[in-house]
Amino acid sequence: MDIAPGIRRVGSDSIVNSYLVEEGGEVTIVDAGVGGLWDAVATELAAMGRSLDDVRAIVLTHGHTDHIGFAERARRERGWPVSVHEADAALARGEVKNPSRGGGPTKPGAIASFLWWSLRHGALRTTHLGEVATFGDGATLDVPGSPRVILVPGHTPGSAVLHFAGHDAALVGDAMATYAVTTGSRGPRIAPFSADAEQALSSLARLEGLAARWVLPGHGDAFDGGIDEAVRLAREAPLPV
Repeated sequence: MDIAPGIRRVGSDSIVNSYLVEEGGEVTIVDAGVGGLWDAVATELAAMGRSLDDVRAIVLTHGHTDHIGFAERARRERGWPVSVHEADAALARGEVKNPSRGGGPTKPGAIASFLWWSLRHGALRTTHLGEVATFGDGATLDVPGSPRVILVPGHTPGSAVLHFAGHDAALVGDAMATYAVTTGSRGPRIAPFSADAEQALSSLARLEGLAARWVLPGHGDAFDGGIDEAVRLAREAPLPV
């Protein structure tokens, strides 16, 4: 699905997001969602006039299983390099326990819907990364779109926002969500299941003033009101604690 100029979302809904970012005929995949999205990757690439052969890398915003999804399969079958912030590398490899805490208030219908979606899309069969490269805060990555890394710890220690300046977009992973899978609430907010929700909220200060109209989260629809407005709304929303 077309999201912003040069950016498509993999799949027909926005429960768990994976993005394709194209520049100069080459593609970076940001986050690998869940395993069941793999079959949609080729379809979405074709819709943007590209193919699997045009993908150069997968970059992860953090190491949770609903973001590493099909990454190991793609690494093995296609040889695509996968990278994540150095603080989340062990999490992506499955070497440490998920640091997530409780999701805060829940609504049974929302949770049931998310669990059913996850079951149908292979989220319970995620394979951790056998090999993953790392990057640090402030790095400009040598992948299509040349995103700059902004470390925003809280959801996980290595949660990172990827700023694609040439696309006027910030791919924020779970630094913010526009859909809370625990309650069904919409609009920018701190994502549930954060390791430290207070730290995640404080980390949003690192995004202030960033030139990005498009805010593309790991869960929920795109927000096109700019990063500063997204941060303002997230600060006003209830914390998931």
